[in-house]
Amino acid sequence: MAGKRRKAAQERLHLHIENLSALGEVFEASRARVQAALAEYPRLKGRVRVTIGYDGKTFARNMRTADALFGWRFDRERLAETAPRLKWVHAHGAGVNHLMPLDWLPRGAVLTNSRGVHGEKADEYTLMALLMLNNHLPRIAANQRKAKWEKLYSTSIAGKMLLVVGVGHIGGGAAKWAKRLGMRVVGIRRTGKPHRHVDEMYQPHALGRLLPKADFVLVSAPHTSSSHHMIGAAELDLMKDGAGLINYSRANLVDYAALRRHLRRGRLSAVLDVFDPEPLPADSPLWNTPNLIVTPHCSSDDRELYTPRTLDLVFRNAERLIDGKPLLNRVNPTIEY
Repeated sequence: MAGKRRKAAQERLHLHIENLSALGEVFEASRARVQAALAEYPRLKGRVRVTIGYDGKTFARNMRTADALFGWRFDRERLAETAPRLKWVHAHGAGVNHLMPLDWLPRGAVLTNSRGVHGEKADEYTLMALLMLNNHLPRIAANQRKAKWEKLYSTSIAGKMLLVVGVGHIGGGAAKWAKRLGMRVVGIRRTGKPHRHVDEMYQPHALGRLLPKADFVLVSAPHTSSSHHMIGAAELDLMKDGAGLINYSRANLVDYAALRRHLRRGRLSAVLDVFDPEPLPADSPLWNTPNLIVTPHCSSDDRELYTPRTLDLVFRNAERLIDGKPLLNRVNPTIEY
């Protein structure tokens, strides 16, 4: 009987969850959260063994038998040797540029990410940012700090053009709300594939001729080797006077030094949620740049729901792995997302 129990334990899928304490409670896959998420998948009872670690303390030991790994930052050195059974790694986030290149991933193993998990919270943030820019809130906030009374009138956002650079889950959600506001939405995505909430869709090579027409630009593309500084000095020069920029996804998609020059001149305004490095250093000139709203990378990570929704995706994929089905949100190493 004991031998049968040992064999059954060996056949179960071993999922190891590696937490990073520095990320805080929002991103913690605690035992309570894991148990609550797992309870929604009764088919996994007795078929998956979950271990939970923090800050690498039990990482090496658990990797010896782990079939799957869920985490954000972890020791990737010689992972193929230390984790001989590893078939699947899930990144606790949408961006995976910090994990590139994937030469550390064991042969035959798959990397998945959390794109799409942000959902409604991301939509709310991009909607808020658009309305802030349309109503001159970056400049008004700067005036408040200077006790400067300056009436800044605006017109309705309806009829204005939003250019969405990167029409994925986040960009598509922003497009949906922009259409509800009566805006004209133009999109850019790698494939050029149409989207039901986008009036016109283009591929990245069209960026230069679209920027001069846009009243607002939302950057929601993944950061890859080919998209680094895709909104650089030349692209910012093309933007129309009075236009607003929102960078939601990754700092290095936009040349912030070049952007700052336009903000100081009052030619552009911006809402930025992502920076490099993070936290943004106290001596960064961005803190005191006029016509800019800084939010500290908290735009769409729902305090209560982000990690539970991520765990739901992980256990959905655990079922698929056991059933031999393709995993959801698989990362393509060629395009880096």
